[in-house]
Amino acid sequence: MTERVIVAMSGGVDSSITAALLKQWGYEVMGITMEIWPSPKIAQGVDRFGGCCSLKAIGDAHRVADHLNIPHYTLNFREAFAQKVINYFCREYARGRTPNPCIKCNQHIKFGILLEKAKEFGADFIATGHYARIEFNSFKGRYILKKGVDSTKDQSYVLYTLTQEKLPHILLPLGNFTKDETRRLAVKLGLPVAGTKESQEICFIPDGDYGKFLKGYMEAAPAGRPAYRTGRRAINPGPILDSQGNILGKHRGILFYTIGQRKGLRISGKEPLYVVSIDGERNALIVGPSRDLYRQELVAEEVNYISVEKLVRPMSVTVKIRYKAEGAPATIIPLEGDKVRVRFKEPQRAITPGQAAVFYDGNIVVGGGTISGYIREGRGK
Repeated sequence: MTERVIVAMSGGVDSSITAALLKQWGYEVMGITMEIWPSPKIAQGVDRFGGCCSLKAIGDAHRVADHLNIPHYTLNFREAFAQKVINYFCREYARGRTPNPCIKCNQHIKFGILLEKAKEFGADFIATGHYARIEFNSFKGRYILKKGVDSTKDQSYVLYTLTQEKLPHILLPLGNFTKDETRRLAVKLGLPVAGTKESQEICFIPDGDYGKFLKGYMEAAPAGRPAYRTGRRAINPGPILDSQGNILGKHRGILFYTIGQRKGLRISGKEPLYVVSIDGERNALIVGPSRDLYRQELVAEEVNYISVEKLVRPMSVTVKIRYKAEGAPATIIPLEGDKVRVRFKEPQRAITPGQAAVFYDGNIVVGGGTISGYIREGRGK
């Protein structure tokens, strides 16, 4: 009996090739494109700048499905996306943190609600165009997540929230391909999106202006919600402080800043100054020289483990503290609950609360969590 797979089709090259390959491999393929933009205004903006959730993208996905002769459906996930991704994104920025919304989208939308929806369609699997690999380790009796073979496109970092319950039902065909191979295959198969450019921005902020989006979203949000009252405070100007608490200037709202930022501070000193921490409670930026950005240790919360059931003793790993960062040697140490301490061999620059710390054993994802804070300063450079 042919196994049925739902492909999350964004209208781009990667998801289109995913659908094409799975059909070639003998699966019964169905395409689904998710409507996720929160308003018609944003939908128009996404169409103008391009993106995985635009009206044009839906049309492109439908054209690819016609080309492949597979059924294609569009499902409305706007409310769920607003609650699980956009609201989270705004709340984190209001707290002075810098979130990665793609991780939450993968956790709650693609491999959450869409995976459940696939079961309603009688599908055995859901597939996406992520560059990562899933394998079953018979020795451990566990599914493992591995980096994609193309190190420049590896997306395992944004998939660390996958669980043993979900991994058996997920297919990632592009994990063994390079991006160049994917492009060439799209041309060879005559796919109508073969020349489509890759979107680099967050899908619901198509012009890349995070501050403008956050300010508008907070101002339009219901006043009765405590989280948005905090958000409105974060829109307001506040003090820029040095490490001793001296006021050096005024910022235009903490929503517009992140750790390591220098541009836009509009202050001067004996040496260049950077945002070294953000105090959401005081609506304040703390600034310092570059050497103050280096930290030896961090704490991650809401940790999910993949290659191991849990961490029972310290483990040597490499750790990525942002999507494009290189992995750095470190030791992870279990703490109470779902937290872990990460102790780096060398201090790392601009460790940012809200971002993910993902742990690797070679090419294998051990697990990961959200950076919540620091334990002590590292030595500066």
